[in-house]
Amino acid sequence: MEKIIVLTNEKERIDKYLSEELEYSRAYVQKLVNEKLIVVNNEPVKASYKVNENDEITILGDVEKEEDIVPENIPLDIVYEDEDCILINKPSGMVVHPGSGNFHGTLVNALLYYTKNLSDCNGIARPGIVHRIDKDTSGLILVAKNNTAHALLADDFAHKRIKRIYLALVKGVLKHNHITIDAPIGRDPNNRKKMCVTAQNSKRAVTHVDVIKRYHDYTLVKCELETGRTHQIRVHLAYIGYPVFNDPVYANKNATSFGQYLHSSEITFKSPITQKELHFTAPLPKEFQETLQKLDQELIEEEGK
Repeated sequence: MEKIIVLTNEKERIDKYLSEELEYSRAYVQKLVNEKLIVVNNEPVKASYKVNENDEITILGDVEKEEDIVPENIPLDIVYEDEDCILINKPSGMVVHPGSGNFHGTLVNALLYYTKNLSDCNGIARPGIVHRIDKDTSGLILVAKNNTAHALLADDFAHKRIKRIYLALVKGVLKHNHITIDAPIGRDPNNRKKMCVTAQNSKRAVTHVDVIKRYHDYTLVKCELETGRTHQIRVHLAYIGYPVFNDPVYANKNATSFGQYLHSSEITFKSPITQKELHFTAPLPKEFQETLQKLDQELIEEEGK
C-alpha cells in the first residue's frame, strides 16, 4: 500500500496525474481504479476524478513491482545539509527515484543508505523527493528530511518562490541575447515517453533564456524556469529550433551515453524552518567542461587564422 499527497493546485484527471507521478501507463492506472485499488480520502473514485491539492491518494496493493527498494552505498555529492533538507549535486546518468524498471542505482537508493531521515509524503518509492530532474540532467536537487519541510518546500516550488538556473549547450547560434518561451507543454500523443508543445491536455510553461556565449555551431545559454513541467527546457529549446546538444530524445538518437548537456547550476531558496535565504551553485560536470574547452579552443584557432 502506498499513499501520495497531492501537492499541486492544478486539477487534472487522477489517471493522468498518477500515470505521470508513478511513471506507469495510463491504461494500467485506469485498471487499478476500475478494480477499486485506488481511493481518494478513503473513498473509491472513477478515472475521471480530478485531483485537488492536499488530496490523500491511497493505492491498495503493491504497484511498485515485487522488487523492494533497497539502500545502496552510492556516493553522494552533498552541497548543503541541515536538519530539514539536503541539497545534492546529482551526476548525469542517475535516475532520481525507482520506477519503470529502474530499481537500482537511483538517487533514492543512495539516500536510503545515507540517512533514515527522509519525508514520506510521496510514498515508498520517492522518500524525500520534492522535485525531480531528468536522468541525464546533472546538478542541484533538493531533498526533504521530514514531512513538515517537504510540505513547505513543495509550496515554495508551487508558488515560484524557489529560483532555479540551468546551463545548457544548444545546437545552433541564437540571434537574440534574451528569449522568453511561453508555450504550453503536454504529453506527446504519439509517444508517452516524450513531451511536446501542444494545446491539448497541456499546462502553461515559461522558460527564460539568456545567451552566455556563442560558438560556430553552438550556443551556451542560461535558462531560468518560471514553471516546472516535465522536460520543460529540453522541449522548449527544441521547439524554437535550438535543441539541447546530445539530447537522446529531442535532438539526437545517436547521442553519447552522457546524455543532454543540461545542468542545474544554481538554486536560491529559503530554509523551510528558519526561512533564511540560501543560494548555492554547482560546477559543470567534467564532460560538459571539456566540451566547452574544445569549443573555446576552436574559436581561438579560428581567430588566429
